[in-house]
Amino acid sequence: MDKNHQKYRIFVVNPGSTSTKLSLFENENCLFTTDVFHDSSVLKQFPTINDQLDYRMDVVKQFLIDNHIDLTGIDAIVGRGGGCFPIVSGIYQIDERLIQDTKASKGGVNHASMLGVQMAELLYRHYGGQMLMMDPPVVDELWDVARVTGVDGIYRRSGTHALNLKATARKHASRIGKNYESCNFIVCHIDGGISITAHQKGRMIDGNNAGGGEGPFSPTRMGSMAVTDLLRYFEAGDLDKLKSLCSQTGGLSSYFGTSNSDAVHKLVEEGDPKAIRVWNAMIYQINKWIGAMSTVLKGNVDGILLTGGLVRFPDIVKQIRECCEWIAPVTVYPGEFEQEAMAQGALRILRGEEKAMRYPGKPVWNGFDE
Repeated sequence: MDKNHQKYRIFVVNPGSTSTKLSLFENENCLFTTDVFHDSSVLKQFPTINDQLDYRMDVVKQFLIDNHIDLTGIDAIVGRGGGCFPIVSGIYQIDERLIQDTKASKGGVNHASMLGVQMAELLYRHYGGQMLMMDPPVVDELWDVARVTGVDGIYRRSGTHALNLKATARKHASRIGKNYESCNFIVCHIDGGISITAHQKGRMIDGNNAGGGEGPFSPTRMGSMAVTDLLRYFEAGDLDKLKSLCSQTGGLSSYFGTSNSDAVHKLVEEGDPKAIRVWNAMIYQINKWIGAMSTVLKGNVDGILLTGGLVRFPDIVKQIRECCEWIAPVTVYPGEFEQEAMAQGALRILRGEEKAMRYPGKPVWNGFDE
């Protein structure tokens, strides 16, 4: 049978902070997608993210049993990637080296997404199929000039919402009748974390390290600040608190004690002066980073693409249009396309349109020669 007409079943596993998103596809058709939630009080009992694996797997298995979902004969299982060494964008076979490097967080990412390849392996042991990973947060396609900082030996690292950013760019390129590899885009993932990235001819050549405290502040992250201000703030030397501000308790959470953007926006709508000031400052910083990425692309920008959960707020989109639409047309893609992107990537492998890449077991970039 022609592979383009053959039916393939693909199961997608995408662990998040307090839930695991599961999807089952038959070719391009999504048969179901759901968030299986995990008790936060239980998650807090585990010393590390890796320690959550068995608990999360038990919850997922029970969901499959309760909903009479049989994955026997599945063609591919795709696990969201996490903490392996930085790699170029692509679809990768999950092998033992990838699993071990992810467990060890070789790429410095310590997020629930690192459980994705481990969960895929456990499901594979029971159901078979191909094990695949696509565009983890450590995707690194930075220009060399974008890596350099003002301190010898310290280099910028890529840490973005690569999977959704790349998926949105590909979706928009198809929508305008072009290939992603022929376009220049500024793609912005605006949610609990915010990534503002420059894409040139299919490569994500620059962007803020969203997981490392760089870029606009967001509902959970503090964003870029002057180092001297941080030194004064942390004279007591509370390093754990600083790490938390980079990824969990910074941004809106620092100001309002919650990262719930709906709750904060309600204060904005009610006219709360502090909420209005902080909310608009977040948008202002997004606009500054979009402007910065336009200079990276030398003004040759085919589109500014907005994705993520926060673009559901009209005032965010309105202010971005007002400040940035002179650069290029602004197009909004609410939500995220991670499940769809992973399934489509697996389908391309199954149909033989692409070949799964092998994880190299070392960083794609490891310093300059001189």
